[in-house]
Amino acid sequence: MLKLPQFPAYATFADKLGWWLVRVGCVAVLAFLLAPILVVIPLSFSDSSFLAYPIPGWSLKWYRHLFESPEWARAARNSFIVAPAATVLATVLGTLAAVGLSRTNFAFKGLLMSVLISPMVVPIVVVGVATYLYFAPIGLADTYFGLIVVHAALGAPFVLTTVLATLAGFNHNLVRASLSLGETPFRTFMRITLPVIAPGVISGALFAFATSFDEVVVTLFLAGPDQVTLPRQMFTGIRENISPTIAAVATLLIIFTTTLLLVLEWLRGRRR
Repeated sequence: MLKLPQFPAYATFADKLGWWLVRVGCVAVLAFLLAPILVVIPLSFSDSSFLAYPIPGWSLKWYRHLFESPEWARAARNSFIVAPAATVLATVLGTLAAVGLSRTNFAFKGLLMSVLISPMVVPIVVVGVATYLYFAPIGLADTYFGLIVVHAALGAPFVLTTVLATLAGFNHNLVRASLSLGETPFRTFMRITLPVIAPGVISGALFAFATSFDEVVVTLFLAGPDQVTLPRQMFTGIRENISPTIAAVATLLIIFTTTLLLVLEWLRGRRR
C-alpha cells in the first residue's frame, strides 16, 4: 500500500508543491533516460529480419538463433570465464588494499589512493592502448590471462571504494581485542573483520563483475579471435550486420544487469 509523505506542521503549500514537483521531475527524467533501453526489448520478439517499428509480427526465433549460434555461445562462454575470474582477483586485491589503507596513515596516502582509483577516471581508450602496448611485447595480448588482469584492474577501484566506505564505521577495537587474546592476524581478519565488511565486499564484487562483463573497448584491443566476449560480439554484429539477435542479447543483458542491481540494493538494505 502506497504511503503518502508526512509533512511537518510548519510546511507550507509551496513546500508541499515543491516536494511533489521535484519527485515528478525525477521520475520524468528517469523515464526519458530508460525509454531507449526499453525500446530494444520488443524488437527482440519481432519476426522481421530488421530492427524496425512497427513490429510486423511476434516470434522467438531470434532467441532460438542466439542459443543455437556457435559464435554467440563462444562469446557467452568467454564472458563467463573472464568476468568471474576478474571479479575474484579484483575483490581480493581491492579488499586487501582497503583494509591496509584504513589501518595506517602515512605521508603519501592520498597520492596512493589516487593511483589506485585512477582506472575509474582515466579514459578507457587510453587504458586499452596502454595495456596493448605493454602486453603485446611480453606475449599477454590475445590471452585470457591478459584480459582477466586488465578487467581486474578496472574493477578493483570499485571494490576499494565500497570496502573503504564500509570500514569507515568499523570498530577497530574488535581487531585489537582479538589480537590481544592471542589470535593470529589472518584468523582475526577471517572471523571478525571480513564478516562485518562482507556487504561492502559483495557490493564491490558486483560492481567489478558488471564492469568486466560489459567491457568492450579494452577487449577490442587485447582479445584475439578465441577471447571474443558478448559485448565485443555485439559490437561486431552492429558494425557488420544489424540483426534482431543483438536485441535478444541486449534484452537478456538488461535482465541480468537489473538482477545484479536488485541484489545490490538488497545487500544495502541488510547493511542498514
